[in-house]
Amino acid sequence: METYALLIAATLNAGTVLALASLGLLINEKAGIVNLGAEGMMLCAAIAGFATVVHTGSDLAGFAAGVGAGALMACVFGLLVIWLNTNQYATGLALSLFGAGFSAFVGISYVQEKMPERMQFAVPYLSDIPLLGSALFKQHPLVYLTIIFALALIWFLYRTRAGLVLRSVGESPESAHALGYPVRWIRLVAVVAGGALCGLAGAYISIIYTPLWVEGMVAGKGWIALALTTFATWRPARVLLGAYLFGGVTMLQFHLQGAGVEVPSQILTMLPYLATILVLALISRNPRWIRINMPASMGKPFYPGS
Repeated sequence: METYALLIAATLNAGTVLALASLGLLINEKAGIVNLGAEGMMLCAAIAGFATVVHTGSDLAGFAAGVGAGALMACVFGLLVIWLNTNQYATGLALSLFGAGFSAFVGISYVQEKMPERMQFAVPYLSDIPLLGSALFKQHPLVYLTIIFALALIWFLYRTRAGLVLRSVGESPESAHALGYPVRWIRLVAVVAGGALCGLAGAYISIIYTPLWVEGMVAGKGWIALALTTFATWRPARVLLGAYLFGGVTMLQFHLQGAGVEVPSQILTMLPYLATILVLALISRNPRWIRINMPASMGKPFYPGS
């Protein structure tokens, strides 16, 4: 039973990375912007956060550096696609490639670096509950804050005027513009907010999830986060559930290896990506369902003068 408790704990830990990045991308897409640069932003945030902790010894400073790196890269992306109307897909891919190369270059001198001793977290009293305590209540505070943020995002999108405006920009920017809303600025704020969350996810990887720096350590999680938004049909609650589902699949490979299952490690490593392909293939069988839930202007440029 203790093994299953550890598996649940590891699932929550892994799912937090995907949840943060996916919720950030969901905010982008609710405003009508597709950012394929999540992988690159997360990598740059990972090295920024790791390097900051190495030099300052402060996890909070590391998270702030990761958020700043993600927000800065997203801001550049937003200026290009929103004001200069560059192709969103090509620009996002360029951002992802740039982030991979830049993080590898900057991180060369940090490959052998070690961070200060990690602090152990536990919820008082609840962490002492047999099995349940080790499964749910010995997580980093950001795990719980991510769940709270997902609930707050649901309230923001569907219960506030600002959330309604954001969704209207994603559905019909022309109508929002006609009503006097600054569509470009709203989209830029959404893009920067999404980049900040991707940055936080990247920093979480290098500071908490695997506290070290290795080139390419995000390992496709940015692409899985992109797939998750479609899998969840752009609903925050489904994003959260999907993130833990994929986090569980990721951790299952280590659980099976530890249990001595005679399966080649390469096949187990492929499990999260096979699950992503399978889910997208199943969803694509019903394009009408996707069209109903997808923001109508997603990926389309907006010209205020037209």
